[in-house]
Amino acid sequence: MEYKNLLTKLENGIFTIKINRPDKLNALNHETVADINDAFDEAYSNESIRAVIITGSGEKAFVAGADINEFLGITAENGEALSKKGQDVFFKIENCPKPVVAAVNGFALGGGCELAMACHMRIASENAMFGQPEVNLGLLPGYGGTQRLPQLIGKAKALELMMTAEMIDSETALSLGLVNYVTSKVELIEKCEALLKTILTKAPVAITQVIESVNAHYENKDGYAQEIASFGKCAETEDIKEGASAFIEKRKANFKGK
Repeated sequence: MEYKNLLTKLENGIFTIKINRPDKLNALNHETVADINDAFDEAYSNESIRAVIITGSGEKAFVAGADINEFLGITAENGEALSKKGQDVFFKIENCPKPVVAAVNGFALGGGCELAMACHMRIASENAMFGQPEVNLGLLPGYGGTQRLPQLIGKAKALELMMTAEMIDSETALSLGLVNYVTSKVELIEKCEALLKTILTKAPVAITQVIESVNAHYENKDGYAQEIASFGKCAETEDIKEGASAFIEKRKANFKGK
C-alpha cells in the first residue's frame, strides 16, 4: 500500500513506519493521521507483520507536534472532531495485537509525544526531546496526552510538564519512566529491532493477551477479569503445549501462534 506521508518497510516480520515530512519536522496533519490509521489497519490484517516500529524522517524530529495551520479558525465542533479522530487512531496503536515500539529520533512534542506514548514501548536517541507545549497555543493535549502521560510518569510530574510546557531531554525521560532505553542516533533502530526480535521468539497469542490485559486496567475495565479470560485463551493454544514440552526437553520453543 502507498501512503502520502509515510515510508514503510516490512523485513523479518517487523513493519517499520517512517513519518515522512522532514521539511515540516514530521508534523501531524490530517493526511498524516489518516496514513497512520491506514498503516495500522495493514498491521492488524497482514499476518506477515508481527511487530511495528514507528519513527520519523530526518535528523531533527520524530514528530514535532501537530500542523498548526490546521488550528486557524477552528471551532468547538471542529476541535472535538479533530481530538476524537486523533484519539481513535492512537487507540488503534495502543490496542494493536502486535508489539509496537516508538523509535524517537528527535523532537517528540505535542501530538508527537502523544503518538510515542500510544506505542507499547519507547526507545529514544540521545538527542530526543519530549514535551506537551499545547498551553502555549491556548490548547491542551487532545490525542490522549492528558491520560497517558500521568499513567507513565505520575500525576504530579505530568501536570507540571503539561502546565509549564517545558521540554525534557531523553535522560530525564528515562529517569521518569517515559522511555525504556536511550541509545545513540546510529544505534536507535538496531536497538528497537533487537528488542522486538527477542519478543518475537515468544508465543504470539500470549504476547497479544499481555497487551490486552495490561490495557484493560487503563480502559476502566476489570483488568483481573481480563487476565483470567486471557489466561484461558492461552491455555487452549498449541503454543502452551509446545512451550511446556520445550521447557521439559530443555530446548528452544518453536511457537506457531496457534
